[in-house]
Amino acid sequence: MNAAVEQTEVLIIGAGPSGAVAAALLRQQGRRVLILEKDQFPRFSIGESLLPQSMVYLEQAGLLQAVVEAGFQHKNGAAFACGEQHTQFDFRDKFSPGWGTTYQVPRAQFDQLLADQAVASGALLRYRHEVLTVDLDAERARVRVRDPNGEEYLVEAAFVLDASGFARVLPRLLKLEAPSNFPPRGSIFTHIEDRISDAGFDRNKILITVHSKHPGVWYWTIPLSSRRCSLGVVAETEFLERYPGEPLQRLQALVHDDPGLRVLLEQAQWDTPVRQITGYSANVTTLWGRHFALLGNAGEFLDPVFSSGVTIAFKSASLAVACLQRQLEGESVDWEADYARPLRAGVDTFRTIVEAWYAGRFQKIIFHANPAPEIRRMICSILAGYAWDLNNPYVADTRRRLRVLEAVCEG
Repeated sequence: MNAAVEQTEVLIIGAGPSGAVAAALLRQQGRRVLILEKDQFPRFSIGESLLPQSMVYLEQAGLLQAVVEAGFQHKNGAAFACGEQHTQFDFRDKFSPGWGTTYQVPRAQFDQLLADQAVASGALLRYRHEVLTVDLDAERARVRVRDPNGEEYLVEAAFVLDASGFARVLPRLLKLEAPSNFPPRGSIFTHIEDRISDAGFDRNKILITVHSKHPGVWYWTIPLSSRRCSLGVVAETEFLERYPGEPLQRLQALVHDDPGLRVLLEQAQWDTPVRQITGYSANVTTLWGRHFALLGNAGEFLDPVFSSGVTIAFKSASLAVACLQRQLEGESVDWEADYARPLRAGVDTFRTIVEAWYAGRFQKIIFHANPAPEIRRMICSILAGYAWDLNNPYVADTRRRLRVLEAVCEG
């Protein structure tokens, strides 16, 4: 191990969306930022369908122009299908003010773009550097790191932001992990050359397809640029285990189960390795502590059904950096009141509709034949990511109002 201890103001673990946005925001304040990323970018990742709310944070971090100029697939809403039932939400027709459009992005390209912009802003980024241990008991955080050559070194920082995503570095090292209240689910997914010829297919919207016989099973079809799609299925692990074979065979069999998808993707070219993950939902006992805060998926991951992951990641970066700015300037910061509770407020709104989705209740709402236009716009706002807009009654009192709406739709 090198004898010298490297110094920085803020150490960020992970160069994904929350890490890149946090770094760009910190650099706007003139802070010294070091990002340590275990992987080498570009690298494959899912979560390709952004929500319009995320554009607010890209703009705040000075990253919006680069994203707009990258040529990603435009997105203006979400479409839902279940057998003969079809509906769609146009995010431009929503209750909350703000962005109504966004993008659907290959995450390898998108994450690399954001990371490059963070570097251009002055952050120092090291790929293939792995955090091994962290000591938060002293006046400054002390982190032990291993470089690509196997050499170890120490970094001291005033504060550590964990943006490590599913790796959940600090929750693992500090024993902060807590069980999710969701049952174990898994996902099988890939990218395809979709070759979709259906003129009615709207490439400006994510398509969520519900299994006609199993309402807890659903598929995503996310159009990307260059006539490609991200394609995946989510179900409880017990259901997925009914499909034998290699991941490609399993995903193709699952897609074949749905008549609509079978026809839509009949000309598709399966040219990318199929991947799978299980037990992805996670929780933690705390989102912050002495010298650290957890961002995005490192803190909590709900479920991919409403594409909330990147938006929550960006929101967490924005909230955390605002708190950190005050703290580094010598102010006393109540991280629970100013970071954890505000972040969890929106996460809990998403959680409520995720729970209602898997219970089948939210599906009755979105497929209702005669929805009240104003209520539909309020629901649309949440689907567009505006889960922190307390002016929306379905955000301010999500659980009770959804129960009432469910009863109306069932009646």
